[in-house]
Amino acid sequence: MTELDIAKIAARAADDKKAHKVMLLDIQGLSVIADYFVICHGNSEPQVQAIVDNIKDSVEEAGATLKGREGYDDARWVLMDLGDVVVHVFHRDEREFYNIERLWKDARVVEFTE
Repeated sequence: MTELDIAKIAARAADDKKAHKVMLLDIQGLSVIADYFVICHGNSEPQVQAIVDNIKDSVEEAGATLKGREGYDDARWVLMDLGDVVVHVFHRDEREFYNIERLWKDARVVEFTE
């Protein structure tokens, strides 16, 4: 399974939980921290946690390993480390405030739906 496969699984899992504005960015060559970012948001803390839980379950079911997760209890900005794939699940307010898509505007957007 490639990093792109893992990123697409994570993006689809977020979408399955009605995450808003799900984006899959190819940041290869732009950063050494990862090859792909998945960025999305929920409108409430319970929705953010449900999105994170579904991503975790989906990638583990596919054979990938969640290496780390930060911010789950507060559910305002949850960062998930899947190796060369990093998932950002924001609460709507934090996503608007930080606007990290602007920082990665040179990244290529990757289609994740089939």
